[in-house]
Amino acid sequence: MLIGIPREIKLEERRVSLTPAGVKAFVKHGHQVIIEQKAGRGGGITDNAFRAAGGTIARSNVTVWARADMIMKVKEPLESEFSLMRENQIIFTFLHLAAKKKLTTALLKKKSIGIAYETVQLKDGTLPILKPMSEIAGRLSVQLGAQGLEVKSGGRGILMGGAEGVSPARVTILGGGSAGFRAGEVASGMGGLVTILEINKHRMDLLRDLFNNRVVVKRSTPRSLEREVVKADLVIGAVLSPGAKAPKLITRNLVGKMKPGAVIVDIAVDQGGCCETIRPTTHVQPFYSLYGVVHCGITNLPSTVPLTSTLALTRASFPYALEIANKGYLSAAKDNQAIRRGINVVNGKLTNQAVASALGLAYHNI
Repeated sequence: MLIGIPREIKLEERRVSLTPAGVKAFVKHGHQVIIEQKAGRGGGITDNAFRAAGGTIARSNVTVWARADMIMKVKEPLESEFSLMRENQIIFTFLHLAAKKKLTTALLKKKSIGIAYETVQLKDGTLPILKPMSEIAGRLSVQLGAQGLEVKSGGRGILMGGAEGVSPARVTILGGGSAGFRAGEVASGMGGLVTILEINKHRMDLLRDLFNNRVVVKRSTPRSLEREVVKADLVIGAVLSPGAKAPKLITRNLVGKMKPGAVIVDIAVDQGGCCETIRPTTHVQPFYSLYGVVHCGITNLPSTVPLTSTLALTRASFPYALEIANKGYLSAAKDNQAIRRGINVVNGKLTNQAVASALGLAYHNI
């Protein structure tokens, strides 16, 4: 199979979907890899490194898309790339289709095979490709939240860990999955008073064991959520429903009840966000204020640390990509349930029920 690695064109996206080591492994298994020039530049990976691993460098993304049997990306195709997609071409990347009807429609029209990193799922519910990116985003969300609390960002002007005789910041984290856990780890490590709200009892018990009383873990109910959000200095939205739109847990009315200068960092913004007042922001302009509350909705947080993120993403995605390349997507999907769950679009039909429900489109059992 010929695997294509285009350079990411999303604003401020510095990651690349494959490392030279990944290229070398594909080549070892008899596959070819074509990489757009400067695709790895954001993370300090040179074209020469890709060449040395056995890859071919292309001058444009048009060449990569035109030649590749499988496109591997980091972020979803943007509108300028829709025309480059082809029938029966595999597109293996983060798709987040529940919040992107235009992309979904384009994939259906082109009859491409859309396999989403975020819905590749193991039997135990683990999302193995999404997990490392969620963990990185969770850690970074606290750093951003601390910046948001600074006066220059419009925040309350408080330090996460407080000072002698001065209380630390109160941090409320919605969701205790991979992102929420890592956010809690960093926030408590910085001295914040952290509460995690979670709905799954087994996960709650696990979090209590992991944090050993350093973090308060509570069951998420409408009442507890409102109480904790209102008294928080920093709220981190880390809820996830695989493939589906994020539930709107923080209403516009609730935002209006928050402390002036409090901060919301919504990690779920890729899936539409769990806050009604969130909108996508950028690394250059990460914050905006609404109802006196600082909002942050960066849609590609891990790009802040592109080399770490690229290495982690390749490590997680490569085994599945290699299986698809070795067997073809049909045989790979038949043999591997995780890959089967990753297929969102195939042959002009939508095969992810959560996406179909979110967009009001017809669902077809794969």
